[in-house]
Amino acid sequence: MFLCGLNSKSTDMISEVLRKENERQRREGRREGRKEGIQEITKNLLKLGIDIEDIKKATGLSQKELQNLAQSNN
Repeated sequence: MFLCGLNSKSTDMISEVLRKENERQRREGRREGRKEGIQEITKNLLKLGIDIEDIKKATGLSQKELQNLAQSNN
C-alpha cells in the first residue's frame, strides 16, 4: 500500500482526509438523489395536470425549474 513509508501521524491524517472526502461524496450523492426524485415527482404531477403553483409550493422548485421540467415533459 502507498502508506507503508509514512509515520503513524501522517497515515492518520491521510485517513481522516479520505474519510471526510468519502462523507462529502455521500452527502452530495444523497443531495443529487433527492433532486432527481423531486424532479421525477414533479414531472408526474405535471402529467396529472396539477396546478403549477401547488407543485411549486409542494416541491420548493423555482418557477424557472418548473418551466424547464414542463418543457422537457412534452
